[in-house]
Amino acid sequence: MTGTAQRSTEDLGFLQHRLAVFGLIAGGVSAFALLARVAVAIFTGGSGILRHPSFHYHLLAVAAFLAIWLVCRGRARSRRFLQIAEFSGLILGCSALQAMGTYIPYRHSPELIVAFALSLTLFARAVFVPSSAKLTLALGAVIGVPLVVSIYLNYRGVDIDRWNAMGGAWKDYGAFGVALGKAGTTGFWWISTTVLCTAATRVIYGLRRQIVEARQLGQYTLEEKLGEGAMGMVYRARHAMLRRPCAVKLLLPDKVGEMHLARFEREVQLTARLTHPHTVTIYDYGRTPDGIFYYAMELLEGAAVDKVIHVDGPQPPERVAYLMDQVAAALAEAHGIGLIHRDIKPANIILTEQGGEPDVAKVVDFGLVKDVTSGEADPLLSQADTVAGTPLYMSPETIIAYHQVDARSDLYALGAVCYFMLTGEPVFKGRTAAEVCTQHVHNEPVPPSKRRSTPVPPDLESLILACLEKDPAQRPQTANHIRARLWAGGTAAEWNTDRARRWWREKGEEVRDRRTAVKYESSRTIAVKLDR
Repeated sequence: MTGTAQRSTEDLGFLQHRLAVFGLIAGGVSAFALLARVAVAIFTGGSGILRHPSFHYHLLAVAAFLAIWLVCRGRARSRRFLQIAEFSGLILGCSALQAMGTYIPYRHSPELIVAFALSLTLFARAVFVPSSAKLTLALGAVIGVPLVVSIYLNYRGVDIDRWNAMGGAWKDYGAFGVALGKAGTTGFWWISTTVLCTAATRVIYGLRRQIVEARQLGQYTLEEKLGEGAMGMVYRARHAMLRRPCAVKLLLPDKVGEMHLARFEREVQLTARLTHPHTVTIYDYGRTPDGIFYYAMELLEGAAVDKVIHVDGPQPPERVAYLMDQVAAALAEAHGIGLIHRDIKPANIILTEQGGEPDVAKVVDFGLVKDVTSGEADPLLSQADTVAGTPLYMSPETIIAYHQVDARSDLYALGAVCYFMLTGEPVFKGRTAAEVCTQHVHNEPVPPSKRRSTPVPPDLESLILACLEKDPAQRPQTANHIRARLWAGGTAAEWNTDRARRWWREKGEEVRDRRTAVKYESSRTIAVKLDR
């Protein structure tokens, strides 16, 4: 099914649902009025109400409206079927109400009762059924003209003497004057009703169309909001032609500016150069006529590492090693072409399933990526007193010598992420970002084995602590060096597909629940101005 066909199917489903609601409400209100009539008649001694023609026509109107509900509440219907069902039920129900009025005594003002009932019906349709203003106006005419004619004919045969005895209006003009006056009054009422319903339809229909248009970005239709970061919002989306869903990231409206737009555009251009299976894949990017910059990427159905830890706590060392290897592989490709991520953290590592394999790690959000092969200035760090990143995972050199950051800074952040996965807590904690940064520069981390109740393989612990060395020269020098040490130790090989699949069966639903907030709000990416 193409994107256009899918959107048409969704619109048709929405129409069917709203028609069912309209039929239920119109039928329910009419049924309530009918029961009220019966109750009043019984209370006043009018036992013949059930044999009266007005009761029969009222009952027919109830049945016609409820029939719309019945045929629209079940399986999916075609557009033509829905149109026939709506107009058949609507016209039959309104005609029955008009016929009902011809049997109501003049002293009860049948024209007011019928006009009121039909007004409620048209208002209900205008509110609940998606429609154009022209169609509402046409329906108003189709219902209104017979209404006015029936009122005129009903009063045209009035007994003028009895009418005069009742003190009715227009008595001095005979039966013709009474009929013309009643039809004119009803016509004015109905014209006002139709105008108001048409205006309501125009507003509601227009707002719905604006919402749909507002969710359009080029060939992409935005659906559910997936998340929001420092630079933009991410939505689940669909392409007008492609079958598979995707994710679309767009620049936040309050972030529009030359500096942020340059960063955002650079992010997609640099990320698009990466092809590693553990790096998020970029499909497309562009800018809307009103200046919103966006890019489309693969939709990752899973959960970020921070959510996994929040739900399940510290992870088995073998799983940590397994995921560490995947992230290191993605970084190896980026570093190999001169790109530094600079914001590796649990929220930027998504665990998903691909090709039937669970626990596939994907590195996302290259918003702070640095191209060391380019001589261009960094748009964010063009100010000499500004440093950007996530304090809980910043390397010491990012804090004290951020203009000299290289690929080894990503390896420090990777070590901090794995420390977090092993212990359930960040390497350093503090009340403020400055306090956390100070500890990264001066304090030695507590070995992970001392912060968890179960053992940590010595080879994995030594590798993580090596990544957390203050001096970049003391760390593993490349991401591939990390991978080599992981596989030499053998811990990563102990995590297999069966264990991963069992974990996702047990915890998958909870970690995918977006209502569950993560623990560490201070893990957000920030830009800090440093006072000199």
